[in-house]
Amino acid sequence: MPARLATLLTLTRRHPSAILLVVQLGGLLLYPLLETTRGGPLALSAFGIAVLVITTGMVKLTPGLTWLSVCIALPAIALLVLQALFDLPHLLPWSAGLEAAFYFYAAASLIAYMMEDWRATTDELFAAGATFTLLAWGFAYLYVLLQALQPGSFAAAVNPQDPRSWTELMFLSFALLSSTGIG
Repeated sequence: MPARLATLLTLTRRHPSAILLVVQLGGLLLYPLLETTRGGPLALSAFGIAVLVITTGMVKLTPGLTWLSVCIALPAIALLVLQALFDLPHLLPWSAGLEAAFYFYAAASLIAYMMEDWRATTDELFAAGATFTLLAWGFAYLYVLLQALQPGSFAAAVNPQDPRSWTELMFLSFALLSSTGIG
């Protein structure tokens, strides 16, 4: 095994929260680039499934109940697959609700992981950032759910009558969570 790969594997085992954080931040860059492309929805669904799987693996390392995260993630994954393959937009509120619940549970599990002891490790510092992004993703999915149930819930300066994109709702989530506001 090449030395670089061995070093990378050691780092991922030592800092699994960093991997989760990097994947989520990568998603923030990926979504705006792919959201409006032809194959974008399928690629983003696949990415969403990957994030759910990685996050479930992270919950396994925390005091959180792995079986509970799996029980929330599996129906969400099934709904994402159905939406991607068969263009079933009426499943969106269900998948968004499940994903919001999943990300909030994962965030709570990471908080429990960080609070287990009095010593802050490097991985727990990465877990703090990953927890913030999990909360932002959770609220973004709540916004998707709200927008599906109550169209017109979110307005904008450009095309105020149109539904907001995932990227816009994610921006709203980060802006509100970081208390920077949007105006």
